[in-house]
Amino acid sequence: MKIGVIGGGSWATAIVKILSDNKHNKTINWWIRQSTTIDYIKKFKHNPNYISSAYLDTDKINLYNNLPEIIKNSDLIIVVIPAAFLYSEFKIIDKNIFEDKIIVSAIKGIIPETGQIAGEYFENELKINKNRIGVITGPCHAEEVALEKLSYLTVASENTEIAFQIESLFINHYIKINVSDDIYGTEYSAVLKNIYAVACGICHGLGCGDNFQAVLISNAIREIKKFIDYVHPIKRDINDSAYLGDLLVTAYSQFSRNRTFGNMIGKGYSVKSAQIEMNMIAEGFYATKSIYELNKLYSVNMPILDFTYKIIYENIQASVAFLTLKECID
Repeated sequence: MKIGVIGGGSWATAIVKILSDNKHNKTINWWIRQSTTIDYIKKFKHNPNYISSAYLDTDKINLYNNLPEIIKNSDLIIVVIPAAFLYSEFKIIDKNIFEDKIIVSAIKGIIPETGQIAGEYFENELKINKNRIGVITGPCHAEEVALEKLSYLTVASENTEIAFQIESLFINHYIKINVSDDIYGTEYSAVLKNIYAVACGICHGLGCGDNFQAVLISNAIREIKKFIDYVHPIKRDINDSAYLGDLLVTAYSQFSRNRTFGNMIGKGYSVKSAQIEMNMIAEGFYATKSIYELNKLYSVNMPILDFTYKIIYENIQASVAFLTLKECID
């Protein structure tokens, strides 16, 4: 089996590190847009732009900057580009190229052009059979993977054979795997937790302490449950690490881009200035608008989502929006 990883960011780099560290003797193909980045990685065995401390065994990696070519030459494709760019990257590719491929989403966002999570986009737009779709979610930060700290991933697929196949590729001395059949619930939860991490950052920037953050997180996991139970009603335990664990690590961690983005806004940065200073994609920015628009169809009561949306997209002052939020949670 030949494995393709599409994306050049921190999580894509971490995934390539995991795969190249493992002893499964599989070919690893890696697509990165910039040829200068590819040249650097070949020479220095590090990604110069993201988690540059991670050593990459380039003897096991074939680097590409041609997207159709890597798809053609891979059997299992892990997609790790920001959701905001997925549609534009894939719209020019012939759908027939995905025939007989296994495609795995490691994306934590909504595709703005379609209002879909990646799994839905793969199934409905690229016409990939649901039994050949998988999802990789946390709780896991790329920065800790680079340090080889013990981390847990969740692999979800309705095809258990594919789920365990993916598990065998990733598991090693610092990566443990939980397997799930909830491809839509885990992926929607991975999108929603970024929104709540932004909200936690905003509240931290406003000066809220740990006591309030604990209440905010307990309300956030209930919002996640209400939403994903409405969108994809199957039996699931919201306290599993794929849901609650992923929310906690993203909301509290020093490595969380979404929490950092929210913290800057809470301290008074404009959205644009926070984005410029971070120089990284905070998926929660895009996810907030997409989920807010989607929820107009569902009308799930989600006051933390509404709080975040008003600040980011309606330019309501964070301290003013907070007055409403604190009356809506318990």
